Amino acid sequence: MKLDVPRLPRRVALKIGAGLLLDAAAAAAFVSLRAHADEGRVIPVEARRFKYTPSEIRLKKGETVTLAFTAIDFVHGFSAPDFGVRSDLLPGRITNVTITAKAPGRYTFLCDNFCGDHHEDMNGTFIVE
Repeated sequence: MKLDVPRLPRRVALKIGAGLLLDAAAAAAFVSLRAHADEGRVIPVEARRFKYTPSEIRLKKGETVTLAFTAIDFVHGFSAPDFGVRSDLLPGRITNVTITAKAPGRYTFLCDNFCGDHHEDMNGTFIVE
């Protein structure tokens, strides 16, 4: 016996599939952020040509924070030489970087993946108090 099962039009099936993928990505990002929340404060940071938002991040001496980066438009880099960290920031993914502010001062972070004519302007400052 053969059953007549109606099929979804391809366009509808693709939209449903895309929606499920977006839901899964959002859930994974939420779980990732929650996992890092136990390590201290989580600071969302957006990377886009040619800036980080926020570009100034204030920390307390001894504070451990997780920077939750989202690259909007390009594969950017994050480098904070004084903290000994660097990471690639991939579009569409959250990249978590955990740092500890050990001494008061002003520390520069920057994009170390060339992203265009104003790449050298893509930097920011940690202010540790």
